[in-house]
Order: sequence, then C-alpha cells, then structure tokens
Amino acid sequence: MSTAHINAAKKGDIAESILLPGDPLRARFIAENFLDQAVCYNEIRGMLGYTGLYKGVRVSVQGSGMGMPSMGIYSYELIAEYGVRNLIRIGSAGSFHENIKLMDIVVGLSASTDSNWQHTYKLPGHLAPCCDFDLLLKVHRAAEANGIKLQAGNIVSCDVFYEDDPDWWKDWAKLGVLGVEMEAAALYMNAARLGAKALAMVTISDHFITGKRLSAEQREKSFTDMMTIALEAAIA
Repeated sequence: MSTAHINAAKKGDIAESILLPGDPLRARFIAENFLDQAVCYNEIRGMLGYTGLYKGVRVSVQGSGMGMPSMGIYSYELIAEYGVRNLIRIGSAGSFHENIKLMDIVVGLSASTDSNWQHTYKLPGHLAPCCDFDLLLKVHRAAEANGIKLQAGNIVSCDVFYEDDPDWWKDWAKLGVLGVEMEAAALYMNAARLGAKALAMVTISDHFITGKRLSAEQREKSFTDMMTIALEAAIA
C-alpha cells in the first residue's frame, strides 16, 4: 500500500506513535541508539523511516524534511494512509530571546506562521493551530521524570530561511514568540483536520541575538534529551 513518498508495505509497519525529526540522519541515529529491533520501512528520496521497540513498545521515527510542504506531505500520508495517531516533531529552532539559549528545549504550545497553508481549508479568518494537550502533559511529565527543563510558548513557522530583512524576527519577538522553525504549523493543521494528536518540540540550534549556532553534526547527534522526552511521551 505504499504512497508516493512512503513505501511501507502495510499499515501495521508504522506504529501509531511516531517521532518526526526533519533530518533523516537524526531518524537513523534514534533508530540505532534508542530502538531495539529497528526495521527501516522507508528510503524513498532518502527520507528514512524506522519502526522498533522502545522499552518494549512499538514506536516509529520518520524524517520529515525541511519546510511546511515537506512536513505536510509526510504527516498527511502517515495519518491518512497509515493510521498514525500521535505525532511528535523533534526539530531545531532559532531563539529570539536572551533567556532561551543554545540546546534549550522549547515546546510549541501554538504555531504562528507567515505561510498561506490554511488557504486549503477556506477559513473565514486566521487559524491559531495548537499542540495536543494530552501529548503536552506526557512530554511535561517525561521531562520532569528525567530532570530535563522545558520552555513552552508560541513559536513561528516560516517559509523563508534567508530573510531579506535581517531584523524581521524582532516583530515576532516583541509579541512573545519564542523562536522560529519551519514545520510545526503544517503539522498542527494536518493533525487537527485529520483527527490526530500532534506536538512540536524543538532544541535551540542557533540564536538571533548572539549569533551562535550548532554544527550540522551537533544537530544530528546531540539532541538526546529531546529524543528521550519524546520517546517517553510516545509510549506513555
């Protein structure tokens, strides 16, 4: 029953709970270091997907790519075609605030956006897509149990990575938006439309005030606190 972008042979090949790192190499890292009996079910376009056991419970992890179009494709197919019910994005983000530093973990309670993604729903106004409260509680409890600090609030999902105006982010920051990434809004809207649960959690990889940033290898392999929290929430 493979789709255009996922070649898992049947619905049961993918667990009902899934982690969605943007980077497929981060998906492979999780499968190799956190999951038992991991099996690769997807290699189309190099967007790796695995299903294995975490503490005896089936969990999947699937690379979702960069940007809302890519996240929209993978989350839609996972929910609509493969019956995935719980989707936890584990990505990277840029911080807008001095008190949110590199390697801090931020949960997106809601996802503002400059995208026109919601045009497909023909809404008469502007939707404010939010995370699922049940997943939020599970992530919060997992963080407390593991002694890991979380920050939570509004994040913004943007279409453009290299903005023409270097100060563009300041207008979001003054309204309390914590940071920027590129996928959460599409994930939240797809989940809301299709009746699934979703939460976006990001580790700060670069900072708009200090200019500091992590390397590509650090983004791939050093987000283990976030991975642990997400996996614990996925099996709770």
